Parts: sequence; structure tokens; C-alpha cells
Amino acid sequence: MTTVPPSEGPVPETAPAHPAPDALAGSGARPPSGPPSSPPSSPAPDGGTSGTPARPSGGLGRSAAVMAAGTAVSRVLGIVRGAMLVAAVGTTGLAANSFDLANKLPNIAVMLLATGMLNAVLVPQVVRAYTTARGEEYVNRIITLGAALLLGVTVLLTAGGGLLVRLYSDTASGAQLRVLATAFALWCLPQVFFYGMYTLLGQVLNARGSFGPFMWAPVVNNVVAIAGLAVFLGLFGPFHADLAPADLEWWTPARIALLGGTATLGVVCQAAVLVWPLRRIGFRYRPRWGLRGSGLGSAGRVAGWTFAALAVGQVGFLVATQVMTAADRTAQTLADGRVVVAGNAVYTAAFTLYMLPHSLVTVSLLTALFTRLSTHAAHEDTDGVRADFSHGARTIGVFTLFATAALAVLALPVLRLVLPTQSVAEASATVPVVVALTFGVAALGTWSLCQRVFYAFEDARSLFGIQVAMAVVVAGGSVLSRAVLEPWWWVTGIAAAMSVSHVVGTVLAVGGLRRRIGRLGTARIVRLYVRAGLAAAIAGGVGWTIVLAVGALPDDAGDALMGVGMLRAALLCAAAGLAMLVVYGLLLRAMRVRELSDLTGPLLRRLGRRRG
Repeated sequence: MTTVPPSEGPVPETAPAHPAPDALAGSGARPPSGPPSSPPSSPAPDGGTSGTPARPSGGLGRSAAVMAAGTAVSRVLGIVRGAMLVAAVGTTGLAANSFDLANKLPNIAVMLLATGMLNAVLVPQVVRAYTTARGEEYVNRIITLGAALLLGVTVLLTAGGGLLVRLYSDTASGAQLRVLATAFALWCLPQVFFYGMYTLLGQVLNARGSFGPFMWAPVVNNVVAIAGLAVFLGLFGPFHADLAPADLEWWTPARIALLGGTATLGVVCQAAVLVWPLRRIGFRYRPRWGLRGSGLGSAGRVAGWTFAALAVGQVGFLVATQVMTAADRTAQTLADGRVVVAGNAVYTAAFTLYMLPHSLVTVSLLTALFTRLSTHAAHEDTDGVRADFSHGARTIGVFTLFATAALAVLALPVLRLVLPTQSVAEASATVPVVVALTFGVAALGTWSLCQRVFYAFEDARSLFGIQVAMAVVVAGGSVLSRAVLEPWWWVTGIAAAMSVSHVVGTVLAVGGLRRRIGRLGTARIVRLYVRAGLAAAIAGGVGWTIVLAVGALPDDAGDALMGVGMLRAALLCAAAGLAMLVVYGLLLRAMRVRELSDLTGPLLRRLGRRRG
């Protein structure tokens, strides 16, 4: 199963486990780039007139710094955008769930298109094209084909927006949600074309050694969307649960167009802003047709398995989304009055928070490892693959186990920092979903590492069966949650099923890798996880004690939660987080966990050089 998580660095991030809540539009992230592929050789710097390798003018270190800066700025603006969206429509109820569903649909489509068609088929061809004498002509043909396919798919999806809304929502969600979500979808679904073009044009820039624009373009998206939300809030005021626009009459065509249209305008600008850097490097687009003899047939077979695995993952998430969209209306009926219930918009908010440690740290570690894994696999050096896998799994485990404890303990104050516009009741409904997702952070990191090993061996077929099992877990967990839990706990149950699916995927993937390359050093990895897990649990206990002492947990009236403002939340996160980190580090050192140095060594060395 796959999501559309934020991606980091020049090597794209494969989607972790379920289709994206609003990872693209809500966080300013770029679309998923699918299985990273190793470029056969360096691109030509002159538009394809020679085979001379391109060299980024600022060097690798400078390029990495530019990309990291763009990602960091995008994350910060994404948080601001998310907070403003909550201020505009809330995180529960008709408006929030309708807009979330509509804006999720293009992300799902882009995830399938970008990973299955653009990256697995067309993007590798862009890299190869610049190793030939007619590189730019061939790239023009690829862009023409990609744009035509994207345009056709976008028109079909937009025309069928109502059918998509019905597919991803349950009948129990009610007619009002489907009508409003369909209206939003007509404005949001054109994002598919522009996200796809952003991916394709960005890869042309990457192939020419220009990485910065691709990473900074989402910043433009967020700025435009924030401006649109500011206008919306200025005209209509902030969302209030007691005075919520809970019926369709309030949502006039102009209000729908402003909210949905500015979200799409941001994506349009994200793609359009790449035209200028393309011209700066000398690229000139001229429409050309025909790709005979390009080798797309063999690339398409590899992409077929990738696409099939993603599609299977969609089935699991489709069932989950149907249950999530039904939670609010079902709960209102049972309670015979207005109650705040976690629905699909709450899941989106929780997922954004849950993905932060993975996208900001784990993906960077995986990006560095993937090149080495690919090199070892290309030279049939299985010992090298085993060593890198073991080292990567242990290093990722040291970080993700602490992140699990810290995020579970500090979910509430972190939410108050990231989404300060949430109401007390909405934050209380979101926290259990965050915690349920958080317990899958460590498994998500290891699962993502296993994915990269399979991709290093160009083996997408083996992942298909694993994705089927993960989809069954998510779909089964969603149906079970609906059958045995009260509606206000359905989304929490689904989040728990997502976490379990990552554990299942990791176990099956490790088994598949052992059959392929033999021993993986799993005994050493398990010993590390036991020691680090124990240290994280003790550190989590220390942090929990501090949270309880401060009184930062909601009581029945929500009074304690109301007192956790942004300043208090920031101080609590700093104090409890630092205490947990110190305890965790001391325990790991006492247990002689060397992987801690592997994780912190580069940062400490950089600080030492600056002081010197």
C-alpha cells in the first residue's frame, strides 16, 4: 500500500503505506517520485549535443544544501498552510471532510501516475536521452507524450469527479458530503495535470544537474495557497464549531471556487515556475511525437508491477476512506446531537504530524543508502547489500524508536504548535489517531529500507504480493473497526491497522530478501531494537511524567487542554523532549549502542568544524 508522502532529496521517496491524505497540497510537498532508478550515466550539459557529464556549478555539497533549504522552508510553510486551512474549515464536520476528500483525489491519481508511468517509465528515459547526441529532441518527445497522457487522464478524472467521490465515500456519509465534495473536486482534480508536469519538468532539470528549482517550487505552491486562505478568512471569517457552515446553502459557488481554486492555482504555479530555470539552462521545448525504438516496452513491464502494487494498495485505502467518511454522520445519528468525531480530515491532520520524523530524517538516511545499495546490486555484491541493509536498519531503528516515544508522549502539545487553530474538541479527537499511527513509525522506516533493496535489484514483482497482504490488513482493520467500535473510534482503529500493516510488510519483505540474498544479520538488528526499544520506553516514561505534572492532558471538560497555548506547548515540548533525549542517549551509551554515533556523528563533526 502506498501514500503520497513528502519527498526529500534528489532521490525520490517511495510511498510508505497508504494513499496520501493531503500530503501534496496540504504540506507543499512534491508528488511521489516512485522507485528511484539509477541513472546509467551522467547527463550532457548542453542539451544533449554530447555525452559530457553535467556538473552542478556549486558542487554536490552546495546542491544538497539548496535542496535541504527548500525542503525545510516548504515544511514550515506547509504547517502554516495547514493551520490556516483548519482555521477556515476546521478538522471535523461537513466542510472539513468534504474538502479533504476532494483535495485527496488528485493526490491519489498523481501517486499512481507519477510512480507507475512518469517515474518508472518516462523519467528514466529522460536521463538516458541526455547520454545521446539527440538528447534534447528525444526529451521533447517524452514531454509531449507525458503531457498528452496527463491531459487526457485529467479530463477524464475531472469529468468523472462525482463518480470518484462516490467511490471513496460511504453511503452513510450522507448526500450533503457527496454533493459538496463533488463541487470541490471539480476545482481540485485539474491538479493532476500540473503535478504531473511538475514531476516531468523537474526531472529534466535534475538530469541536467539543476536540483534546486525542483525542491523550491513547492514553496511557491504554499505561498499562493496561504494567500488564498487569507482572502477566504478575511472575507468569511474563521471556522467556529458552534456557528459552522454545516449546510450546503452557505457554500455558494464563489466560496467553493475560492477555496478549491486557490488550492489548484498553487499547483499551477508550482509547475509553471520551473519553466524559467529550464530556459536558463538552455532547454527549449518544441512539441514532437513518436518514441519508436526508445525501449519503453521493457521499462513498461517493470512499471506494470509497480503500478499493480500501488493499485492494490489503493483498494485497502479505498475501504479505509469509505469508513472514515461515514464516521461523522453515523456518530451524529447515534448521539442525536452535535458531537466532534474524527473523520477523514482528522486523519489527514494526524498523518501530517506522524510523517514529520520519517520525511525529515529517515528519508535522508535512505536516500544516502540507496545509491550504495544500487551499486552493490549492479555488481552482484550481495555481501555489500547485506552490510548496508543491516547498518541502515539499525541506524534507522535508533532514530525511529525514540521518535515513536517522543511523538506518542508529546502528541497533544505538538498538535497545539502545528495546528494552533484547532478547537479543544478537535485536538482531543486527533490525538488518539496520532498515537495509533505513531506506533508504526519504526516499522515504516524498515519497510521503506526493504523497498529500496528490492528496487536496487529492479524487482518490483516481489513487492506486489507484500502489498496485497498489507492492503488486506488495512481493509480488514477498517471493516473490523466499523463492526466493533463506536463511530468516534473508527479512525483510530484504522490508524492502528495502518501501523500493523507496516509491521506485516516489514516481516514479509525481510523474509523475501532473505530468500533472495541469504542472511541479513537480523539477529543483530533485533538485539538493537530490543535495547533501543527499552531505552525509548524508559525515556517515554520520563516524558509522560513531565506531561502529567504540567497537566497538559484534556479532562472531561477540556479545561487542561484549553490552557495549553502555543507558548506553553513549546516550553513543554522543549523541556520534556530534551529530558527524553538525554535519558535515551545515556541509556544507549550505557548499553554500548554504537549506532547512536552513526546517527549523530556527522552533526557533531559539522558543529566541531564550525567552532574551529
